[in-house]
Amino acid sequence: MANHYKFECLNVSVSPEGVAHVEISRPQALNAFNTKTWTEIGQCFTQFKTDGDVRSVVLSAAGRMFTAGLDLKEAMTGALGKPHDADADVARKGYYHRLFILDFQSAISAVESCDKPVVAVVQGGCLGIGIDLISACDVRIATEDAYFMVKEVDIGMAADVGTLQRLPKIVGNDSWVREVCYTARKIQPQEAHSVGLVSSVYATTADAMRAAFDMARTIAAKSPVAVVSTKHLLNYSRDHSVREGLEYTAIWNSLAHNSHDMAAAIMASLKKQPAQFPKL
Repeated sequence: MANHYKFECLNVSVSPEGVAHVEISRPQALNAFNTKTWTEIGQCFTQFKTDGDVRSVVLSAAGRMFTAGLDLKEAMTGALGKPHDADADVARKGYYHRLFILDFQSAISAVESCDKPVVAVVQGGCLGIGIDLISACDVRIATEDAYFMVKEVDIGMAADVGTLQRLPKIVGNDSWVREVCYTARKIQPQEAHSVGLVSSVYATTADAMRAAFDMARTIAAKSPVAVVSTKHLLNYSRDHSVREGLEYTAIWNSLAHNSHDMAAAIMASLKKQPAQFPKL
């Protein structure tokens, strides 16, 4: 299968089974996020949304750390460090800075909205924007040397690209979320597991990667219509009432039930054989 994904800060491949692997690749900078990194994340996952060859995704990072967070050197000279126009008034500076933040948010949200399930593998540190990113993923697994920090208060700001919105819905413990967001303290992997931030912890990166790809291949073998529908409806229902979620699901499935996948899945189940599904 040809790989049409060429990026500067990401290594991207897609297997014949439909499992995409996205590896953040700035190990010399501890995978700190510069503008190019988050822009490419947005571009990559936006492309996945309409790529029928991609059925599931594993997200990992090269080197000894998932990410050190925001690239502070670039931040001091880029949009965070200087105004759009030094001579403009506060309203005009704020107008353009808001657009910059919205672009940043949109890039990270592309992981959530791409409809293909994303399994994140965290090794070493996962700081700041790393929490924003993995919070937008479907499944998070970690290694025993992983640790997590909502780091933004330590650089004088509130997290603004997803952590404060998604983390409370992932963990379900408001007191714990506020504690770690106010203090920026280190969260060890077993604590992350106990509160539900990650679903499992593995001894080594190799073990975690193996588990992630096994999971992703299992997902990729399912009906792509069923899988993207499930992710889409889970995201919708998380942000709406039960009644609204049920009504929307009825509308969505009135279309999705018209695929050939249901008949193929039922027949394969009766014959006790694996089903084969066309790409989305």
